[in-house]
Amino acid sequence: MTLNLSGRLLDLSEPVVMGIVNATPDSFYASSRTPEASGAGQRAAEMLAEGAALLDVGAYSTRPGADDVSADEEMRRLDLVLSAIRREHPEALVSVDTFRADVARRCVRDFGVQMVNDISGGQWDTAMFDTVADLRVPYVMMHVCGTPQTMHQTVHYDDLAVSVAQFFAFRLQQLYDRGVADVILDPGFGFSKTLQQNYELMARLPDLCRLFQDNAVLVGVSRKSMVYRLLGTSPEEALNGTTVLNTLALQAGARILRVHDVRAAVEAVRIHQAVGKLKN
Repeated sequence: MTLNLSGRLLDLSEPVVMGIVNATPDSFYASSRTPEASGAGQRAAEMLAEGAALLDVGAYSTRPGADDVSADEEMRRLDLVLSAIRREHPEALVSVDTFRADVARRCVRDFGVQMVNDISGGQWDTAMFDTVADLRVPYVMMHVCGTPQTMHQTVHYDDLAVSVAQFFAFRLQQLYDRGVADVILDPGFGFSKTLQQNYELMARLPDLCRLFQDNAVLVGVSRKSMVYRLLGTSPEEALNGTTVLNTLALQAGARILRVHDVRAAVEAVRIHQAVGKLKN
C-alpha cells in the first residue's frame, strides 16, 4: 500500500506516524500549540528527527467551545507556520488539516502541501471533493456528524460501526467518481461520539480495517478526552493511555497514527512490527 504524495511514494506496508503541528493559540493540549514560526520550525525538526513520516499542520481548533475562525485568519496562521516548515525542512511531507476547499488549494499551491486532512469528510465545504480531485493529492476523510458547533452533541447511532462504514462507502464512491485515487479513512475518534462510543469504535476497528482493506486507516487518539476522562486525569497526563490505544489501533490494522508525541508512537510501531514478524 502506497500513497502518491506529489510524485513521492509513501510506503505504508509498515505503519507510519504523522506528527501534529498546531498553528493555533487554543488547542486542547496546550503543549502542542505552535502559533509562531520559530516554534513551528523547531517542533517540525523534533518530530522529523524522532521519525515522523508526515507533518499535519492545522490552524482551526475543534475542541468543545472553541471560537470560530475565519478563512482569512486560518490562512494567516497557516502561512506563518508553513513558511517556516518549508524554509527549514523543504523535504518534509506535509498535510494540511482544514475543512475549507480554498484554504486547501492555497496551501497546496503556495506551500507544496502534499495531502489534505479534512475532519468534515467533505460535509462542511461542498467544493472540497472537486478541489481535491483537481489538486491530485491524497485526501484524509474523517467521520463526523453535525457542524463544528454541534458535532459534540450529535452522538445518536443505531449501530456506530455500521454508520461509520456507510459514511465512508457513500463518500468514497463520490471521490472515486471524481478520480481521487488515494483516500485515507479516519474513523473520527473524539468527534460526534460519547466516551463509551469511542471505545466501542476502537473495539470494532478491526472490522472497519478489513472492510476497507484497500484504504489506509488513520487513527488519531492522541491525548484526547477518551483517554483522560476515562482515567480521571488531563491531556498532559494522557501519553501512556494514548500509547495503549495506538497499540490497539496498530493491532487492528491502522496504517497511520496521528500524534502529538512522535517518539512514543514510533516506538509503539517498532515493537508492534517486531512482534508481528515473529508471529508470521
